[in-house]
Amino acid sequence: MIHIEPKILDRINTWLTPTFDQDTRDKIKDSIAFQPEEIQDAFYKDLEFGTGGMRGIMGVGTNRINKYTLGRNTQGLSNYLHEQFPNEQVKVVIAYDCRHNSKSLAKIVADVFSANDIKVYLFEDLRTTPELSFSVRHLECHCGIVLTASHNPPEYNGYKVYWQDGGQLVPPQDAEIVSKINGLDYSEIKFEANDNLIQYIGKEVDNAFINASVKNGNFTSQQTKDNLTVVFTSLHGTSITTVPITLKRAGYTNVHLVKEQETPNGDFPTVKSPNPEEPEALQMAMELAEQVNADIVIGTDPDCDRLGVAVRDLDNNLVLLNGNQTMLVMTDFLLQQWKKKGKLDGNEFIGSTIVSTPMVEVLSKSYGVDYKEGLTGFKWIAKMIKDFPELDFVGGGEESFGYMVGDFVRDKDAVTSTLLACEIAAQAKADSSSFYEALLQLYVSHGLYKEFLVSITKKGMEGAQEIKQMMIDARENPLKEINGSPVTRIEDYQLSKTKNFLTGQEEEITIPKSNVIIYYTEDGSKIALRPSGTEPKIKFYLSVNSPLKSIEEFAEANTQLQRKIDAILKDMHLN
Repeated sequence: MIHIEPKILDRINTWLTPTFDQDTRDKIKDSIAFQPEEIQDAFYKDLEFGTGGMRGIMGVGTNRINKYTLGRNTQGLSNYLHEQFPNEQVKVVIAYDCRHNSKSLAKIVADVFSANDIKVYLFEDLRTTPELSFSVRHLECHCGIVLTASHNPPEYNGYKVYWQDGGQLVPPQDAEIVSKINGLDYSEIKFEANDNLIQYIGKEVDNAFINASVKNGNFTSQQTKDNLTVVFTSLHGTSITTVPITLKRAGYTNVHLVKEQETPNGDFPTVKSPNPEEPEALQMAMELAEQVNADIVIGTDPDCDRLGVAVRDLDNNLVLLNGNQTMLVMTDFLLQQWKKKGKLDGNEFIGSTIVSTPMVEVLSKSYGVDYKEGLTGFKWIAKMIKDFPELDFVGGGEESFGYMVGDFVRDKDAVTSTLLACEIAAQAKADSSSFYEALLQLYVSHGLYKEFLVSITKKGMEGAQEIKQMMIDARENPLKEINGSPVTRIEDYQLSKTKNFLTGQEEEITIPKSNVIIYYTEDGSKIALRPSGTEPKIKFYLSVNSPLKSIEEFAEANTQLQRKIDAILKDMHLN
């Protein structure tokens, strides 16, 4: 019989009181009797807000997504909103994705807000995360919520909070709201809805969002669009509500949808993982692309903030680009368009993150455009837009297959980015080039950068402790060299310090604290260590680079860099 720690037992006993419904109490009792390990994991901590809001497995317990954990979040947020906006009719907008229980959980969240005298705009059916971000400003709301677990497995759900600017919560507000939530007893949650304060929304907001998407992502002529063949898959997610109509409204007529993946389904039955970062997720789309001889393949994750893009290489084979590659081509294309229109005057910027390719900074500066870098997660790019109102935001992205075009949406936006990817492919084809060739040309101009990501999963209470220990070890015993190349600089974002080993100089890091360590080596390699903020994983981000004289030399140079990555992985015991 497994021993349950007293602290965990106290939490469990709280949930066995009449504050909680009978079904919840019965499930807990069953788990204590038959699944003691499961009940420990369900109660050993409170779910926390990470890089993409709060995500967790659905079920009973403080470490699970359920009506009580989301109810307490919403009650704490309601109290905070009333404090921040006294004497105002506070307004929020709520969206949800295709996951199991998303619709019912969204209604519970709406009920709690309305019970707290807050006006609620609730989408009538599933909608994308970028549309929710857009809607916050469009409807002049104080706050927005989307129920989603992005690309996590089917048993997960989540809760993302957006503020007045349409961006996700950032410090100090996130800590202030968490403090409010943690100070609440579950008995204080007001679940009784005021239906007069809940208004269902749909088509009108959809039209406004799609029109804004077309306005920001549309650059080419109709004739150019007519010559492009596109395959798109929603991977059973929400993008089916928005992307096809956006492409149609922008003028694309030759778009083939993967029918087997068209219907929203929280089980994601045709894929192992609904994550467009995984090549297997786009397998059916790639097969369809060969049948119809498509130029480009695009797939989006369940809440439509990430996109995977596959294009034809120099041998006409379809290849899946990584997030860094897509970001580079999109950024260059946008900068070209701004330059053509005479809009680059030195008051613009590109945004990215500390674990993304260093090449995006090199590219931005080649246009005389400012480059700003933040922590992982698009909330930091949205914060840049708010912090620098005197500068125009062109676009920005990160390695994890997300991109944002302009500032009308303040989060990853796979709707407008899908349109932008098609625009790039269409224009390149009209110029007797290709999306892929545009990428290679950037490598010739700015150097060949190659990135690689290693994710190590460590589940449950023990896994969390293992990940914590790995970061402690890296901090207390930092590497002196990697693959034979001396470490010249270490950035520790938790200690807010960077140390240059060549000069011995230490400097303060001015961006907020985060549990990230980055090594830079003498030969130009960059290796970042970071526990995931949304999954039970620790991630290692590798970046290496070399000059590239011509496109003809790409294959050999790329192979050499892959060998270098393999050697680093071996040296760090990551393979």
